[in-house]
Amino acid sequence: MKKIYMLEVRQPIGTFYVGRMSADDVIAISKVSRREGRDGHQRQLKEKRAKEIALYCQDPDATFPTPVILSVDKDDFVLEDSPIPELSCFSYNENSKIAEILDGQHRIAGIMKSDNRNFDLPVVVMFNLKEEQKAYVFSTINGNQVKVDRSLIYDLFDLSESRSPYKTCHQIARIMNSEEASPFYRRLKMLEKKTRASETISQSTFVTNLCELISNSPQEDAIQIKRGKTPKLGKDSGKLVFRKYFIDNRDDVILRILTNYFNAISVVFDKEWSDPDNYILTKSVGFEGLISALGTLIPAGEKIGDLSEDYFKNIFLELKVVFANEQLDFSSICFPSNSQSASRISKLIIDAHSKIYNK
Repeated sequence: MKKIYMLEVRQPIGTFYVGRMSADDVIAISKVSRREGRDGHQRQLKEKRAKEIALYCQDPDATFPTPVILSVDKDDFVLEDSPIPELSCFSYNENSKIAEILDGQHRIAGIMKSDNRNFDLPVVVMFNLKEEQKAYVFSTINGNQVKVDRSLIYDLFDLSESRSPYKTCHQIARIMNSEEASPFYRRLKMLEKKTRASETISQSTFVTNLCELISNSPQEDAIQIKRGKTPKLGKDSGKLVFRKYFIDNRDDVILRILTNYFNAISVVFDKEWSDPDNYILTKSVGFEGLISALGTLIPAGEKIGDLSEDYFKNIFLELKVVFANEQLDFSSICFPSNSQSASRISKLIIDAHSKIYNK
């Protein structure tokens, strides 16, 4: 039998207890009652989320400050005399599945998958709950959560002392949005707040799409850097065309290439770039198509030793000819706001490149 000392808390639902248990102890005594038919209350386990938490456990700064909430029968948590007046002492069988997880199943599943279980976890123990009370606790906790905006999450990477793919992309976004010479000057909605009519692309859209050219696993790269290790290039780097520059700490090169690229299209398609009311070039669908094409254009430019603004400008001049011949423009009529349009824009740019450089 193990003992645990807990603080008593009184609330309208009743009295419950707050304490601390090792992750292994929680794993040893806990189970999950998932919703099947009319029984259980928990959602199905999302393996992807559990794997993300398992990876997060490797982070030197990993933390789980919110409690795992357990429902326990009072017969399985026996109240004993406590030598500490402010705390209640309970004894329990550490080899029996006596606790049902009301909140925290993904944290526990992730820790179970991780090589690092060296965690103490805050726990809340609630006694003798009826099934309807369990369901109410679960639905209240999970139904009232407000999802944090991705732009705020990316913006907070600016406070990190160590490098990461997200921090690099966030800093590039801020520079390109704040410098007058930048093609994206005052065009990004930082923190999702639109303060000017010219701000047509969200910070999260910019960072998310740019990061896809740097890393397949930004969290894993960040953990490696925190541990003093250098992320690997990887054999399957594919279209991670900025990865080698990130690994070599050459964020300035990434910024310069992006500036050359977007300067080129803003010059060749100047009317479309300056008129977001009538054209999609500086909206999400246009940006996603443009950034996707870089997966092909950058390796091709590196082969000939040219990633200058003129290199990209030649491609867009050819694209302009294609648009004229096929009676296309960057309006929402030709390119509705969807992923298919972004893919089509990317393909048209890549085809224009092929017509010039594959001759």
